[in-house]
Amino acid sequence: MISVDTYLQEVLAIAHPLAPLDMPLLDAHNATLSSDVYAGDRLVLRAGRRIRSTHIGLAASIGLDHLPTRPHPRVVVISAGEDLTEPGHTIDERHSYEANSWLLTTAVREAEAIGYRVHTIPDTTEELKDLIEDQLVRADLVVISSGPRSVAMMRESLSALGEMHEREVAMEPSGHHSYGLIGPDRTPVITLPSDSRGAYIAFELFVRPMIRQMLGRKSLTHRTLSATLVGEISGSKEVRSFHEAIISHENEVLRAQPVLANERGEANGLVVIDEQHSALSSGSEVSVILFDRQSE
Repeated sequence: MISVDTYLQEVLAIAHPLAPLDMPLLDAHNATLSSDVYAGDRLVLRAGRRIRSTHIGLAASIGLDHLPTRPHPRVVVISAGEDLTEPGHTIDERHSYEANSWLLTTAVREAEAIGYRVHTIPDTTEELKDLIEDQLVRADLVVISSGPRSVAMMRESLSALGEMHEREVAMEPSGHHSYGLIGPDRTPVITLPSDSRGAYIAFELFVRPMIRQMLGRKSLTHRTLSATLVGEISGSKEVRSFHEAIISHENEVLRAQPVLANERGEANGLVVIDEQHSALSSGSEVSVILFDRQSE
């Protein structure tokens, strides 16, 4: 079993910044500046910044019609499982609605990448392997979440396409984690747990930093702050536990209130219980990860 921090470093090692290219000003908006920009000898734009409207205006004012940028990564999100049904169709007790690909594709777009959604119900490992291989032509990164009964098929398919690394990560919610490089161009791929909660938390902890590194951004992870816990939460010793929470300021104090299952859509961060504790009581000082959608 490896720590959350070690796993993050492993997956970041395969997510290299994309090759820079010159983009027309309007297309460069919201991309990342790949090199410093000068007006004569004067530095006017610094590399690593997200290109905002004011930067576009400044570039135009010094006569530039293109900017050197890191392009938005193309991320293919694949959900595979014979037990998953598309929303809008009738289901029985043996099936559940396919939600992960919708959740993860929009999370990819919130992370400023280009997201492509693919849902498949493969009959064989070879069929799934062929589908993944076909997607590599438009992918800088592949993210896969499979139904519980399709994990073995997904493992076999990816292993046939490249070098994969299976990891048991000391975290809660738990689930299957793996990563690797597949296909002729050694495209990075990462797999996420089957359940939606575990998949989303793993996305924020591991996939989002990969995307931001590919973008060339300076800050890769969400901010970690201290807050006062409102309510009680529990975890398991020897693993790091994450709980969705609403984080807010009240009387100049940052507070974190864990949410119920039906309130998860309102969460704007995570409460973290470290490996040395199994429970936290109301009023405790806790570490929180604040989801910052507008960070540089």
